[in-house]
Amino acid sequence: MSETVATEILVLAPNPANKCFGCGAAADGGMLLTFTQDNAKCSIIGRFVLGARYQGGGGMLHGGIIALLMDEAMGKVCRFRAVQAVTADMTIEYLRPIPVDREIVVEAFETAARGRNLFHMCEIRDAADNTVLARARGRFVVLGAKEKTV
Repeated sequence: MSETVATEILVLAPNPANKCFGCGAAADGGMLLTFTQDNAKCSIIGRFVLGARYQGGGGMLHGGIIALLMDEAMGKVCRFRAVQAVTADMTIEYLRPIPVDREIVVEAFETAARGRNLFHMCEIRDAADNTVLARARGRFVVLGAKEKTV
């Protein structure tokens, strides 16, 4: 296997010093989400079966957990620009209920960039048949960067 192929996919395991509820390992009761960074596709991908702990009603994933998954994935897309950014706004389409025992794929990527604003998109798909279950668009603002004045 060539060195290039070996580094195209990076595992983003929970950081022991990070207190983020979604992806950190130092958050009491956190989700410990692990994603992969696909450098060839410039996308962040996670595969999960979350279980009953994260249900809303009727054995379906809670809408807030769905939002968290997509916010986490889209936030990690900032890694491709080597910047730290925060979520400024996010719009979610809940297309179908997601059973808590279903394996899902969460995938996020950048769609545009303007100044300090980065625009990302995310989909949650059924791992078995690739049906899109939820979709989000987010705007992230880069921290510590100054906008150029004209």
